[in-house]
Amino acid sequence: MKKHFTIVVKGKVQGVYFRRDTQIEARKLGVLGTVANQEDGSVIIESEGETSVLEAFLAWCNHGPALANVTSVEKTEGALQHYTSFDVLAEPSDFLS
Repeated sequence: MKKHFTIVVKGKVQGVYFRRDTQIEARKLGVLGTVANQEDGSVIIESEGETSVLEAFLAWCNHGPALANVTSVEKTEGALQHYTSFDVLAEPSDFLS
């Protein structure tokens, strides 16, 4: 069964290639969605896939890439958005110029 998880990852998760490595892991597992930095220093991930695949992806999010220091991961289920790829979204500051 396909599901949608919104995942918020906190800790040292910006400036450590978290978004890039999240995209690599998602594509490896077949997860669709997006990943973006948040102004509060967290990373938000919108993810869709089969339940077992999302659980494996969530387990990866609990540690992330080698340079990350994940302190918490929050998951909420939501309505499917029918993503067709997994993309890294631009920094919020990219839209301010």
